[in-house]
Amino acid sequence: MAETRTGKCLCGAVSYSVAWPPAMVMACHCKDCQRQAGSILSPIAAFPQDSVTINGTLKTYHGTGESGGTVLRKFCGDCGSPILSEIPQGNFAAMYFIKAGTLDDTSGMTPSAHLWTSSAQDWFPFPEGAVKVEKQ
Repeated sequence: MAETRTGKCLCGAVSYSVAWPPAMVMACHCKDCQRQAGSILSPIAAFPQDSVTINGTLKTYHGTGESGGTVLRKFCGDCGSPILSEIPQGNFAAMYFIKAGTLDDTSGMTPSAHLWTSSAQDWFPFPEGAVKVEKQ
């Protein structure tokens, strides 16, 4: 039986549970993720949508990713915490990309790859041997 982990936004108005472990853990360095996270990268964990239960109401920002595809960025309408992203087309259409910092327990969250490294801050120290994907 899979472990269940929980997470929430800053104010607690939105919470969720996920069946652990994630399909993959990545760090995205695209400019949109940097802006949304207010940081140099966005650590994300991918989960099948049917393994995620969300409590509360998420607002959605409809954006276009650097790849040209639609990206739905979902966040708490009260505190603004980004909770997840959804790419409704292609190979990832049935996945949610949970923002790792919203999990209550972040153990085991080492990224297996760094995405959009072409947009990474030039001073970011990639771990030795890290898988780096220039674009997606």
